[in-house]
Amino acid sequence: MNLKNSTLRYGSLSIGIHWLMLLLFVAVYGTIELRELFEKGSDPREALKTWHFMFGMLVFVLVWLRLAARLSGPTPAILPKPPGLQQLSSKLLHLALYLLMIGMPLTGWLMLSAAGKPIPFFGLELPALIDENKDLAKQIKEVHEFVGTTGYFLIGLHTVAALYHHYIKHDNTLTRMLSGRK
Repeated sequence: MNLKNSTLRYGSLSIGIHWLMLLLFVAVYGTIELRELFEKGSDPREALKTWHFMFGMLVFVLVWLRLAARLSGPTPAILPKPPGLQQLSSKLLHLALYLLMIGMPLTGWLMLSAAGKPIPFFGLELPALIDENKDLAKQIKEVHEFVGTTGYFLIGLHTVAALYHHYIKHDNTLTRMLSGRK
């Protein structure tokens, strides 16, 4: 399989990053949801919050590689070609997902910065992006949580659309993103 995208298929780099991002989204959402099982301030809860942040920042790092891979070659065509409204909605959904992958980690980083908390990243501590401001941290947290909830719907819609194209439309939307498929 080619590393780069072709007009017919996504390359192995795009495919690998796509599915790695799915696993990271499961980890990001899973860690923040599982923290609710533990008392505030407890070690397991704090550990899950730390992993949530580190996985989120890993999404932020990888989204740039994903964008570079996407922009470095053609986007494989969907065959048969879908109607114009479906193409537009696909582009808008992908844009929303990219904004999610960039915006959520950034708001998390800003939130921790404003809260005056350490910003861990797999053994490193990232610098604060802004000065400490507890009121601003609360406001950023509200935005972060709202967009995070919206992310569930965006990811779900992306999944449903892929399955719709595969099982109802019988086009190549999903198979373009599967390794080793023609």
